[in-house]
Formats: sequence, structure tokens, C-alpha cells
Amino acid sequence: MMMAVSFERYGRLYYLDPGTISPKVGDKVLVPTDAGPEVAECVWAPQWVSEDIDGLPVCEGQASDTDIARDEHNRRLRAEARSVVKRLVRKHRMPMKIVGIDYVFTDDAYTVYFSSAERVDFRGLLRELRRALAARVELRQVGARDAARLQGGIGSCGRDLCCATFLKNFEPVSVRMAGEQNLPANPMRIAGACGRLMCCLKYEHPLYQEFTAAAPRKGSRVRTPEGDGVVVGHNVPSDMVVVRMNDGGRRCACDRASVCGPRQAYDRAYGPADTENGSGSA
Repeated sequence: MMMAVSFERYGRLYYLDPGTISPKVGDKVLVPTDAGPEVAECVWAPQWVSEDIDGLPVCEGQASDTDIARDEHNRRLRAEARSVVKRLVRKHRMPMKIVGIDYVFTDDAYTVYFSSAERVDFRGLLRELRRALAARVELRQVGARDAARLQGGIGSCGRDLCCATFLKNFEPVSVRMAGEQNLPANPMRIAGACGRLMCCLKYEHPLYQEFTAAAPRKGSRVRTPEGDGVVVGHNVPSDMVVVRMNDGGRRCACDRASVCGPRQAYDRAYGPADTENGSGSA
């Protein structure tokens, strides 16, 4: 059994073993963390999964009214601390942007996450923050990708940012991946909300690599079911190649398998596959 929870509405998903409870979507549950159990909202009710998943943290039960009141109190403290931090940052004219604040009630300690294009000497700011908040304070600088993950937002696709919802690790992304997917090299077109290359360039890259390794290159002469021609383009998502026919220059889109050498050799030896009855072999 597995369930998913989120600490913030439309925030990052965390997966749990529901244990002995069966919460419904919208219920408040207790999630084990390094700082003790925290309140989160169930966004995916427990259900069986086909794969064996071990090592998931176990849900500690339904959140009580006391737990929910404590969570709301901590949220107010974080909101008040954010206002104080921003005011003091402006006062000290620090070149930093506050992107998130954590509060650990067991230690009465705040962790302030900020981004900056340069190294920041925040020792004076830190001393004043500790006096203003009357608690332990830690300032932690994060990179552009982590800042986007903490803040959240909407990507160019119109959906919530991957890093703020389900993406756990940032994998390396290069401009070469964009080129192999026939995407423009314009940074404004392939950059995410963080200003770096979009993480989703990694998702379909293996598909393009596999297609390129097996499909005839542009300019190759091929034989199609409609006649001979020259490959002038690829349509990777559809697994097709675009061919300019020799008879008049018209273009047609052909299945990649229908123009590859091994498939044609098979058809010559055993006859074309019977696609209607599904008895052929690709």
C-alpha cells in the first residue's frame, strides 16, 4: 500500500506507507520527519501498487485537533518571520532574495533560505534577526534550481513546476539535449522558471537517442510502401520519417519500421506482416 501527501497545497508530493489507517483525500495526517511528526494533507488515498516498494516512511496516524492547531501556529510564525526577515534585508540593503523559511518547534529555530547572485556577508543581519525573532536563526544560501523548488510556480507548459511537485533530484541537462530534440537553442525558449535549462529536456531525450540510432538519416535514399524517395525529416513522437518521393517531389510520412533495412529484408524473405490480424512480426 502507498499514499501521497503534501505539506503545502499543490506542493511537492511525499510518498508514505499508510500503516494501519486509511485516510481519504483531504484528511490531515502525521508524517515522520527529522524534527518530529508534521501535519500534511493526504492528496492520494492509500491504494495497492503493482511494484514492491520498500523503505517508505510509515504514516503516524490521523492528525488530532491539537496537531492541526500546532501546525497553524507554526505557519503563522513562519509568515511573521518572513515579514521580519524581508524588512531587515531591505534595511541592511543585502543583495539577497528570501525564498523560504522553515521553523522547527522542538528547537525553536528558524532556517531562512535565500538566493543571491553573489557571496553575501550576512553576519550583521544574522545577529539582528536572532534578536528580532528571539530564537535560533540559520541563513542558508541555495542555488537557482532549489530556489524555484522552494517557491513553486507555473512552468511554460501551464502546469506546476516539476521540481516543486514530484521531481526529487536534479539531473544534468545540456544544450545538446535540446538540439537532439530539434528545439531552438534560444535560452529564453528552453529555460525554466529558475533561469536554467528545463529539467523536462531530460524526459524524452532517451527516446530521441533510440530513434536516431535506428532511423535512416536525413538525405538517405529509402524504399517506402509508396515508392522510392529521400528522407527529409523525422517525427520522433510518432515514430515516423518524412520522405520526399522521387515521382514529382511529393512528401509522405512513413512508419520508421517500413523504411528500415532489417524490416524490408524480413518482408522480402517472409512476406509483409498482416497488420489487420496482428499475425506479423515487426
